[in-house]
Amino acid sequence: MNVTLVLGAQWGDEGKGKIVDILSKDADIVARYQGGANAGHTVVFNGKKFILHLIPSGILNPNSFCIIGNGVVIDPYALLEEIDLLGKFNISVDNRLLISNKAHLILPYHKILDKVSEECSEKSIGTTGRGIGPAYVDKFARCGIRVSEILHPEILKNHLEKNFKEKIQLITKYYGKEVEEQDYNRQISEYLEALNKIKQYVADTTFFINQQIKDGKKVLIEGAQGTLLDVDHGTYPFVTSSNPTSGGACTGLGIPPTVITNIIGVAKAYTTRVGNGPFPTELKDETGEIIRKNGFEYGSTTGRPRRCGWLDLVALKYSIMINGINSLALTKIDVLSSFAEIKVCVKYQIDGNETTEFPSDSIILDNAKPIYQVLPGWNKSLAGINAYENLPSETKEYIKFIEDYLQIPVNIISTSPERTDTIIRQ
Repeated sequence: MNVTLVLGAQWGDEGKGKIVDILSKDADIVARYQGGANAGHTVVFNGKKFILHLIPSGILNPNSFCIIGNGVVIDPYALLEEIDLLGKFNISVDNRLLISNKAHLILPYHKILDKVSEECSEKSIGTTGRGIGPAYVDKFARCGIRVSEILHPEILKNHLEKNFKEKIQLITKYYGKEVEEQDYNRQISEYLEALNKIKQYVADTTFFINQQIKDGKKVLIEGAQGTLLDVDHGTYPFVTSSNPTSGGACTGLGIPPTVITNIIGVAKAYTTRVGNGPFPTELKDETGEIIRKNGFEYGSTTGRPRRCGWLDLVALKYSIMINGINSLALTKIDVLSSFAEIKVCVKYQIDGNETTEFPSDSIILDNAKPIYQVLPGWNKSLAGINAYENLPSETKEYIKFIEDYLQIPVNIISTSPERTDTIIRQ
């Protein structure tokens, strides 16, 4: 069996898109297992930038077949926009894309609920407002609408009308927002039209992917967001509404854990976070601004500036433990090239005590003070380097320090956004 899982080992935005794009050249199947259009995977290919929110990054490789699994919540408008964008660059998804019939749909009222609930909340989470949370709420409340209903038009229409009326009551009477009946009738009509356009991609992907694995095909699995945003194991409540961790890959695709042979964690050479929540190594100074500027740290989905800080090895080791990560892909190491010294967090101090254990309790983590190890910088551009031996000695020392602390190898090193500027050590 050859099933490789690639997941984010930090708070998301680690550069998973580029890593999946590189690895997918050898993959028969590339499958996405959770999240929604709130995640953006940025890939630079032949000098062009692609931002994919739902379709797996492997679509850029003509020999890869792509699956959107049942754990994903799907916005048909966002999906159609991506298909159109790819078409402009002569990249077709026809006969190369399947959507799970068990995936849940994001409805227009989910987006309204997402925004108004955030506005009315005393503790803002920093949601993207794309309707992901409310769609997952309906999924687990067992009143959501599955993709399979697209194949049953009359049942779907009745279900949509019933749900719309219920949600409009909630939006108008509880949140005090006006929604005209004429407006939501128009939304239903437009939504049904959008669903009809994606109907051709619907299939039972659970049987399909398991058969592909059984047949010995190479399967690459990708997640969205990152481990520290996991709804169970992340910094709750400042998390996403799904499981980006390795366990989510099994439930989000319908595959057993025994078939996964390789788990690659993707981490930046520093740390970023979007939205609210604790962030021990955050730099609210000129250094943080330099990292943001050098790394162009702005959300690919929302454009929001990301919070930036030094690499947090305590958090990263926690990610490795709960995911079973056996190797690391280190991205954006070139962003640190302008620093004479680089700090790495190796411990926390919490209430006067030192610890190397990451507390996912947000209240405790919010009081954690980072304890740093200072390493020498390299003060050289890494652009164009794609061989490990050509890296500056200080860069190698930085990578070695990370490997020694985490006790796993760094097998992939990205030295720029370009696909070719990548070092594959194994």
